Amino acid sequence: MNDDRVRGFPAFGAGGRLARSWWGRAWVSAMEDTALDLRQLKRGRKYAAAGLVGPITVSPGRIAATVDDVDGGPYRTVLRLAELSEADWTRFFDRVASRAGHLAALLDRDMPHDLVEAAADVGVHLLPGIGDLDPECDCPGWELPCRHAAALSFQASWLLDADPFLLLLMRGKGEREILEELTSRTVPVSLPVPEPDRVPGELPDLAAFHPSGAPSIPAAPGVPAEAFALLAANAADGARALLAGRRPPSRRLDAVRLAAEFPATAEKLGSGPEFARAIAAWTHGGPDGVELLESTWAPPKAAVAAARAALADVAEVEPVFERNRCTVGGVQLRLDREGRWHPYRLEEGTWWPAGAPESDPGLLLG
Repeated sequence: MNDDRVRGFPAFGAGGRLARSWWGRAWVSAMEDTALDLRQLKRGRKYAAAGLVGPITVSPGRIAATVDDVDGGPYRTVLRLAELSEADWTRFFDRVASRAGHLAALLDRDMPHDLVEAAADVGVHLLPGIGDLDPECDCPGWELPCRHAAALSFQASWLLDADPFLLLLMRGKGEREILEELTSRTVPVSLPVPEPDRVPGELPDLAAFHPSGAPSIPAAPGVPAEAFALLAANAADGARALLAGRRPPSRRLDAVRLAAEFPATAEKLGSGPEFARAIAAWTHGGPDGVELLESTWAPPKAAVAAARAALADVAEVEPVFERNRCTVGGVQLRLDREGRWHPYRLEEGTWWPAGAPESDPGLLLG
């Protein structure tokens, strides 16, 4: 375990204050939205300001301290925050790596406010929601939260004022672990050296490297020609992405792409129904299709209104909209960020990508 996964902080002492930073205020707002007893929050705020909370320890999924009380104590108080799953962390890191601004900010130990929205777009919630924050205290009170847990939670917002990275620690990963993961997703790019009679940045014609044709360069001894052709074509695609300023995809997404473009390699790159669904999503919709398979986002109201109007005359049942997904009987349509609707069909209780996207959702119900 990295030593930065358990961090201790001295007691704040007496002195009334409110959360000053965006992250601290967002924590308080989330806490107030999920609390069952607002009266205890008010008492907890007074306890926090009075300096009744002792030294605080923050670790994955846990904030702990002892809290004094005018009627007794000290009481052992813990706030448990649901940790993100590894799948959640993967989606979060993929989203950060896909946005140069977020990646650069986090590597510089800065957490931009819109990181919350970007993470939510892929189904990852950084701030506590209903059921995420579970207070525990050995006081005789039964409220959720009790005044001691509320006091600890208010002082947690003060910690976030100074270091919002603590929110990610509460969700399960330390700063060092996060920075190492993000650093591993950066790829140093070297400028190509122009060859004579070639426009700088222009790639040679690599069509012959594709498996549909014979490679013009012989494979190395012991390397099958088909494998050499695949590697050459894949390298060419990666080079074009770098020259166009696009960040290379994650390893998983790249495996999905290769399996979709070179079906003979699919069983060597992954297995299982989820991998098969991802291949189908890429086949029909490319990287946007895979993103829709694994995440949701909140589209503009105008886009939803336009879709309702387009479906009004062709849908036999009332469309049900939920974020960027619209379900019409046994068909589900998913809106990507380019304004295209991707069709899905229900197969044995699971939604499967079923065709190419269309800008007009009404065309997908035929």
